Amino acid sequence: MHRCIGRQKAAIDLKHRGETKEEQKLTTETINDYISILREELVPATGCTEPIALAYAAARLRDILGAVPEGIRAEISGNIIKNVKSVVVPNTGGRKGIPAAIAAGVVAGDASKVLQCIARVPAEKQGEIAAYAQNASMEIVCARTSRLLDIRLTGRAGEHTALVHIANSHSNIVREEKDGEILFQRPLTDSAEDNLTDKSALNVADILEFADTVDLEEVTPLLGQQVDCNTAIAREGLKNSWGANIGSVLLTDYSDDIKTEAKAWAAAGSDARMSGCELPVVILSGSGNQGITASVPVVRYAMHLGADREKLYRALLVSDLVTIHQKSGIGRLSAYCGAVSAGVGAGAGIAYLLDGSYEAIAHTIVNAVAIISGTICDGAKPSCAAKIAASVDAGILGYHMYKNHQEFKSGDGIVTKGVDNTIANVGILASQGMRETDQTILSIMTERCV
Repeated sequence: MHRCIGRQKAAIDLKHRGETKEEQKLTTETINDYISILREELVPATGCTEPIALAYAAARLRDILGAVPEGIRAEISGNIIKNVKSVVVPNTGGRKGIPAAIAAGVVAGDASKVLQCIARVPAEKQGEIAAYAQNASMEIVCARTSRLLDIRLTGRAGEHTALVHIANSHSNIVREEKDGEILFQRPLTDSAEDNLTDKSALNVADILEFADTVDLEEVTPLLGQQVDCNTAIAREGLKNSWGANIGSVLLTDYSDDIKTEAKAWAAAGSDARMSGCELPVVILSGSGNQGITASVPVVRYAMHLGADREKLYRALLVSDLVTIHQKSGIGRLSAYCGAVSAGVGAGAGIAYLLDGSYEAIAHTIVNAVAIISGTICDGAKPSCAAKIAASVDAGILGYHMYKNHQEFKSGDGIVTKGVDNTIANVGILASQGMRETDQTILSIMTERCV
């Protein structure tokens, strides 16, 4: 039977609308899992997370050796190479690329700060970083691995050698060695969720119930830091010239309304971050761009509406968790642009501020996913800001479609009945359908670029 036979059915399963609060009540285990997920995902990072993961590994390598490595072999997965190639590494004097990231970690990295390992680098160290990047013996190899996020650094100093292996998430060290002796090891899988809280319990109805009812004292430190850090870098992106200045272009040449403001502020945060701004960002699903995109538009809408801090935080919970829900099926690194997932999440958070119902949020997600899914990730760089603007626009349009009684229906492309089923389809598209796309992008970037 033809799969599109149900085409005219609504894409949203609205069975939750008639449930009482008692029927919807979350278990303590689910609440604790959701809080654990947020604690794992909402962490500060200075600089794009892929080069910073390299710097973190390099700082650990130096610490294990007890000396500056004379030579380093870097075996790195293609997606790490893709996301380090064109982005400025903070506190390196504007340097880009793998050698700069490794040199920053070796020369000035504080491994105890993890993804903020090069947040504080004295100005005089920048010359040392440049010299090390240029003169040290570095062998960079595209690793043959099934893992999309994989960093293995091997270094030597005198007669000693050391190894640091990070896999699946940006700070997930799975092995450390010195002179062939294993100092630390943990089980290694091919899952992007390796050593993280299980996210299989995430679904839109429970996310909304959690956002409505959770004791905010449990999450206020996380959300407060997200608001403060991510709005600060967005403000910097608008104040000064960074990257292609997408945020400033939007505010100068587009309509003066909250929709443009939400897009512009999010884009401006990426403008600054992709071009080496040293301000920290609270990341989401391993990405600063996703952290900015999921939070800043919601903050601007809350300010526009005069929403109080509690309403803002509950809307941010919707945005953050909807983004994580999508990314759990996609993976941390992919040919599928992560800003899309965060733009959809932002749309859901804005729908929470404007309406708050399950129906509004579910329709917003499905509509937004249908608009922009398939946008490619061709590495971290200034154009990410423009993709963020387009993704936030899709999230906002998804809500306004709902408000005007318009929707994409089951059978319209990857849209199917049930918001969580549509999200699952996105995961399949990104993790399976775009594998060859990922390889083609990497080939273009590394072999055909002058």
